[in-house]
Amino acid sequence: MPYQPRVAILVPAPDYSENWRPAFARKAAALTTAGLVVEQRTWTDPGDLAGYELILPLFAWGYQRDVARWYALLDRLQAEALPVANPVPVLRWNSDKAYLAELGAAGVAVVPTVEVAALDDAALADARVVLGAEEVVIKPAISGGADGTHRIAPGDAIPADAQGQRRLVQPLMPGILTEGEYSLFFFAGRFSHAIVKRPASGDFRVQEQFGGREMPWDASEAARRLATAALAAAPAPPVYARVDMVGDAAGKLHIMELELIEPSLFLHHAPDKGSAFGHAVYAAI
Repeated sequence: MPYQPRVAILVPAPDYSENWRPAFARKAAALTTAGLVVEQRTWTDPGDLAGYELILPLFAWGYQRDVARWYALLDRLQAEALPVANPVPVLRWNSDKAYLAELGAAGVAVVPTVEVAALDDAALADARVVLGAEEVVIKPAISGGADGTHRIAPGDAIPADAQGQRRLVQPLMPGILTEGEYSLFFFAGRFSHAIVKRPASGDFRVQEQFGGREMPWDASEAARRLATAALAAAPAPPVYARVDMVGDAAGKLHIMELELIEPSLFLHHAPDKGSAFGHAVYAAI
Protein backbone atom coordinates (compact mmCIF):
# COMPACT_ATOMS: atom_id res chain seq x y z
CA MET A 1 0.00 0.00 0.00
CA PRO A 2 1.42 3.45 -0.86
CA TYR A 3 2.65 5.56 2.01
CA GLN A 4 0.02 8.06 3.22
CA PRO A 5 1.28 10.93 5.40
CA ARG A 6 -0.89 12.03 8.31
CA VAL A 7 -1.91 15.67 8.46
CA ALA A 8 -3.91 17.50 11.12
CA ILE A 9 -6.39 20.22 10.25
CA LEU A 10 -7.05 22.61 13.14
CA VAL A 11 -10.79 23.18 13.52
CA PRO A 12 -13.00 25.44 15.69
CA ALA A 13 -14.03 24.76 19.26
CA PRO A 14 -17.23 22.68 19.61
CA ASP A 15 -19.30 25.72 20.59
CA TYR A 16 -18.31 27.74 17.50
CA SER A 17 -21.55 28.82 15.82
CA GLU A 18 -20.64 29.19 12.15
CA ASN A 19 -21.06 26.05 10.06
CA TRP A 20 -17.55 25.14 8.90
CA ARG A 21 -18.16 21.48 8.06
CA PRO A 22 -19.17 21.74 4.37
CA ALA A 23 -15.99 23.67 3.54
CA PHE A 24 -13.97 21.25 5.67
CA ALA A 25 -15.35 18.33 3.68
CA ARG A 26 -14.22 19.91 0.40
CA LYS A 27 -10.70 20.59 1.65
CA ALA A 28 -10.39 17.19 3.30
CA ALA A 29 -11.55 15.48 0.10
CA ALA A 30 -8.88 17.29 -1.93
CA LEU A 31 -6.20 16.29 0.56
CA THR A 32 -7.38 12.68 0.71
CA THR A 33 -7.40 12.46 -3.07
CA ALA A 34 -3.80 13.70 -3.04
CA GLY A 35 -2.85 10.74 -0.84
CA LEU A 36 -2.99 12.24 2.66
CA VAL A 37 -4.69 10.94 5.80
CA VAL A 38 -6.63 13.82 7.33
CA GLU A 39 -7.47 14.19 11.02
CA GLN A 40 -9.14 16.98 12.99
CA ARG A 41 -7.72 18.71 16.06
CA THR A 42 -9.43 21.58 17.88
CA TRP A 43 -7.23 24.65 17.59
CA THR A 44 -8.10 25.97 21.05
CA ASP A 45 -6.94 22.73 22.70
CA PRO A 46 -5.18 20.55 20.13
CA GLY A 47 -3.36 18.23 22.52
CA ASP A 48 -0.23 16.39 21.38
CA LEU A 49 0.54 17.28 17.80
CA ALA A 50 3.72 15.25 17.49
CA GLY A 51 3.59 12.57 14.84
CA TYR A 52 1.77 14.59 12.21
CA GLU A 53 3.78 15.31 9.14
CA LEU A 54 2.00 18.59 8.63
CA ILE A 55 -0.36 20.77 10.66
CA LEU A 56 -2.79 22.98 8.77
CA PRO A 57 -4.63 25.80 10.58
CA LEU A 58 -7.22 25.84 7.82
CA PHE A 59 -10.18 26.07 10.19
CA ALA A 60 -8.75 27.98 13.13
CA TRP A 61 -11.90 30.06 12.79
CA GLY A 62 -12.55 32.48 15.61
CA TYR A 63 -8.88 33.05 16.46
CA GLN A 64 -9.53 36.81 16.36
CA ARG A 65 -11.89 36.39 19.32
CA ASP A 66 -9.21 34.75 21.49
CA VAL A 67 -6.03 36.44 20.36
CA ALA A 68 -3.95 35.50 23.42
CA ARG A 69 -4.70 31.80 22.91
CA TRP A 70 -3.96 32.07 19.19
CA TYR A 71 -0.55 33.64 19.74
CA ALA A 72 0.19 31.09 22.46
CA LEU A 73 -0.53 28.33 19.94
CA LEU A 74 1.81 29.92 17.42
CA ASP A 75 4.49 30.18 20.11
CA ARG A 76 4.05 26.51 20.91
CA LEU A 77 4.16 25.39 17.29
CA GLN A 78 7.38 27.32 16.82
CA ALA A 79 8.98 26.20 20.10
CA GLU A 80 8.26 22.54 19.35
CA ALA A 81 9.46 22.97 15.75
CA LEU A 82 6.28 21.35 14.47
CA PRO A 83 5.74 21.28 10.70
CA VAL A 84 3.06 23.83 9.82
CA ALA A 85 1.62 25.11 6.56
CA ASN A 86 1.60 27.94 6.20
CA PRO A 87 4.83 28.40 8.21
CA VAL A 88 4.47 30.00 11.64
CA PRO A 89 6.26 33.25 10.66
CA VAL A 90 3.69 33.66 7.88
CA LEU A 91 0.80 32.95 10.25
CA ARG A 92 2.10 35.42 12.82
CA TRP A 93 2.69 38.14 10.21
CA ASN A 94 -0.74 37.62 8.67
CA SER A 95 -2.58 37.68 12.00
CA ASP A 96 -2.37 41.46 12.33
CA LYS A 97 -3.40 43.67 9.43
CA ALA A 98 -0.54 46.02 10.21
CA TYR A 99 1.11 44.11 7.36
CA LEU A 100 -0.90 46.33 4.98
CA ALA A 101 1.47 49.18 5.83
CA GLU A 102 4.40 46.95 4.86
CA LEU A 103 2.78 46.14 1.54
CA GLY A 104 2.16 49.80 0.87
CA ALA A 105 5.76 50.67 1.73
CA ALA A 106 6.89 48.00 -0.73
CA GLY A 107 4.96 49.71 -3.50
CA VAL A 108 1.98 47.35 -3.53
CA ALA A 109 -1.39 49.07 -4.07
CA VAL A 110 -3.38 48.56 -0.88
CA VAL A 111 -6.62 50.05 0.38
CA PRO A 112 -5.50 53.31 2.07
CA THR A 113 -5.34 52.65 5.80
CA VAL A 114 -4.84 54.75 8.91
CA GLU A 115 -4.10 52.89 12.14
CA VAL A 116 -5.50 54.47 15.30
CA ALA A 117 -4.30 53.34 18.72
CA ALA A 118 -7.48 54.41 20.56
CA LEU A 119 -10.41 55.43 18.38
CA ASP A 120 -12.39 58.50 19.36
CA ASP A 121 -14.11 61.33 17.52
CA ALA A 122 -10.93 63.39 17.16
CA ALA A 123 -8.89 60.45 15.87
CA LEU A 124 -11.64 59.53 13.43
CA ALA A 125 -11.81 63.11 12.14
CA ASP A 126 -8.04 63.15 11.66
CA ALA A 127 -8.17 59.84 9.79
CA ARG A 128 -10.85 61.18 7.47
CA VAL A 129 -8.63 64.14 6.62
CA VAL A 130 -5.63 61.90 5.90
CA LEU A 131 -7.73 59.57 3.76
CA GLY A 132 -9.64 62.35 2.03
CA ALA A 133 -12.84 60.41 2.66
CA GLU A 134 -15.97 61.20 4.62
CA GLU A 135 -17.50 57.72 4.54
CA VAL A 136 -15.14 55.18 6.08
CA VAL A 137 -14.93 51.61 7.27
CA ILE A 138 -13.37 50.74 10.62
CA LYS A 139 -12.16 47.28 11.60
CA PRO A 140 -9.98 45.66 14.25
CA ALA A 141 -6.39 45.03 13.17
CA ILE A 142 -6.87 41.41 14.19
CA SER A 143 -10.17 40.40 12.69
CA GLY A 144 -11.98 37.89 10.57
CA GLY A 145 -15.42 37.31 9.11
CA ALA A 146 -16.16 41.06 9.32
CA ASP A 147 -16.16 40.86 13.13
CA GLY A 148 -16.19 44.41 14.49
CA THR A 149 -16.27 45.93 11.00
CA HIS A 150 -18.48 48.99 10.63
CA ARG A 151 -19.36 51.45 7.87
CA ILE A 152 -19.44 54.98 9.27
CA ALA A 153 -21.06 57.81 7.35
CA PRO A 154 -20.63 61.48 8.27
CA GLY A 155 -22.49 62.18 11.49
CA ASP A 156 -22.59 58.55 12.61
CA ALA A 157 -21.46 57.80 16.14
CA ILE A 158 -18.52 55.50 16.73
CA PRO A 159 -19.94 52.06 17.64
CA ALA A 160 -19.54 51.14 21.29
CA ASP A 161 -17.34 48.12 20.54
CA ALA A 162 -14.81 50.38 18.77
CA GLN A 163 -14.73 53.34 21.14
CA GLY A 164 -11.25 53.71 22.64
CA GLN A 165 -9.98 50.61 20.83
CA ARG A 166 -7.18 50.09 18.33
CA ARG A 167 -8.75 50.25 14.89
CA LEU A 168 -7.87 50.52 11.24
CA VAL A 169 -9.73 53.24 9.35
CA GLN A 170 -10.17 52.92 5.58
CA PRO A 171 -12.24 54.74 2.97
CA LEU A 172 -15.34 52.93 1.80
CA MET A 173 -14.04 51.70 -1.56
CA PRO A 174 -16.63 52.41 -4.30
CA GLY A 175 -15.83 49.15 -6.06
CA ILE A 176 -17.23 47.06 -3.22
CA LEU A 177 -20.70 48.44 -3.93
CA THR A 178 -20.54 48.47 -7.75
CA GLU A 179 -18.44 45.44 -8.70
CA GLY A 180 -17.81 43.52 -5.48
CA GLU A 181 -14.70 42.10 -3.85
CA TYR A 182 -12.37 39.88 -5.85
CA SER A 183 -10.56 36.87 -4.40
CA LEU A 184 -7.69 35.12 -6.15
CA PHE A 185 -6.39 31.74 -4.98
CA PHE A 186 -2.81 30.47 -5.21
CA PHE A 187 -1.39 27.07 -4.31
CA ALA A 188 2.40 26.63 -4.11
CA GLY A 189 2.70 30.04 -5.73
CA ARG A 190 0.60 29.16 -8.77
CA PHE A 191 -2.70 30.79 -9.61
CA SER A 192 -5.64 28.39 -9.34
CA HIS A 193 -8.94 30.28 -9.67
CA ALA A 194 -10.79 33.44 -8.73
CA ILE A 195 -14.22 34.57 -7.62
CA VAL A 196 -16.07 37.83 -7.15
CA LYS A 197 -18.12 38.30 -3.97
CA ARG A 198 -20.95 40.80 -3.95
CA PRO A 199 -22.79 42.18 -0.91
CA ALA A 200 -26.51 42.01 -0.38
CA SER A 201 -28.47 45.13 -1.33
CA GLY A 202 -27.90 47.85 1.24
CA ASP A 203 -24.85 46.16 2.81
CA PHE A 204 -21.13 46.45 2.16
CA ARG A 205 -20.03 43.12 3.67
CA VAL A 206 -19.58 40.27 1.22
CA GLN A 207 -19.56 37.37 3.68
CA GLU A 208 -22.22 34.71 3.26
CA GLN A 209 -23.59 35.25 6.77
CA PHE A 210 -24.51 38.81 5.76
CA GLY A 211 -26.22 37.79 2.55
CA GLY A 212 -23.18 38.03 0.29
CA ARG A 213 -22.95 35.80 -2.75
CA GLU A 214 -20.08 34.68 -4.94
CA MET A 215 -19.54 33.57 -8.49
CA PRO A 216 -16.50 32.55 -10.58
CA TRP A 217 -14.42 35.38 -12.02
CA ASP A 218 -11.96 35.36 -14.90
CA ALA A 219 -9.14 37.19 -13.14
CA SER A 220 -7.52 39.94 -15.15
CA GLU A 221 -3.78 40.09 -15.72
CA ALA A 222 -3.67 43.23 -13.57
CA ALA A 223 -5.33 41.37 -10.71
CA ARG A 224 -2.92 38.45 -11.00
CA ARG A 225 0.10 40.74 -11.03
CA LEU A 226 -1.14 42.64 -7.99
CA ALA A 227 -1.80 39.42 -6.08
CA THR A 228 1.63 38.03 -6.95
CA ALA A 229 3.34 41.24 -5.81
CA ALA A 230 1.47 41.17 -2.50
CA LEU A 231 2.34 37.53 -1.81
CA ALA A 232 6.00 38.22 -2.55
CA ALA A 233 6.07 40.43 0.56
CA ALA A 234 5.17 37.56 2.93
CA PRO A 235 7.95 36.30 5.25
CA ALA A 236 8.01 32.96 3.40
CA PRO A 237 6.24 31.56 0.34
CA PRO A 238 2.76 30.41 1.40
CA VAL A 239 1.56 26.93 0.48
CA TYR A 240 -1.99 28.23 0.10
CA ALA A 241 -3.20 31.80 -0.22
CA ARG A 242 -6.25 33.89 -0.89
CA VAL A 243 -5.77 37.47 -1.99
CA ASP A 244 -8.74 39.83 -1.60
CA MET A 245 -8.87 43.06 -3.58
CA VAL A 246 -11.31 45.79 -4.50
CA GLY A 247 -11.51 48.63 -7.00
CA ASP A 248 -11.44 52.36 -6.36
CA ALA A 249 -13.63 54.94 -8.12
CA ALA A 250 -11.47 54.66 -11.25
CA GLY A 251 -11.52 50.86 -11.21
CA LYS A 252 -7.90 50.47 -10.08
CA LEU A 253 -7.49 47.42 -7.86
CA HIS A 254 -6.17 47.62 -4.30
CA ILE A 255 -5.31 44.82 -1.88
CA MET A 256 -7.89 44.56 0.88
CA GLU A 257 -6.19 41.72 2.71
CA LEU A 258 -4.17 38.54 2.38
CA GLU A 259 -5.77 35.40 3.80
CA LEU A 260 -2.92 33.04 4.70
CA ILE A 261 -4.27 31.43 7.88
CA GLU A 262 -7.77 29.98 7.60
CA PRO A 263 -9.29 31.19 4.34
CA SER A 264 -12.33 29.84 2.64
CA LEU A 265 -10.83 28.53 -0.61
CA PHE A 266 -14.04 28.03 -2.61
CA LEU A 267 -12.61 24.85 -4.11
CA HIS A 268 -15.95 24.08 -5.74
CA HIS A 269 -15.17 26.99 -8.09
CA ALA A 270 -11.69 25.70 -8.95
CA PRO A 271 -11.50 24.08 -12.41
CA ASP A 272 -9.70 21.09 -10.88
CA LYS A 273 -11.98 21.03 -7.77
CA GLY A 274 -8.96 21.36 -5.48
CA SER A 275 -6.41 19.04 -7.03
CA ALA A 276 -3.72 21.75 -7.09
CA PHE A 277 -4.44 22.52 -3.44
CA GLY A 278 -4.04 18.87 -2.43
CA HIS A 279 -0.81 18.46 -4.36
CA ALA A 280 0.62 21.69 -2.96
CA VAL A 281 0.00 20.52 0.60
CA TYR A 282 1.47 17.08 -0.13
CA ALA A 283 4.57 18.69 -1.64
CA ALA A 284 5.03 20.81 1.50
CA ILE A 285 5.67 17.68 3.61
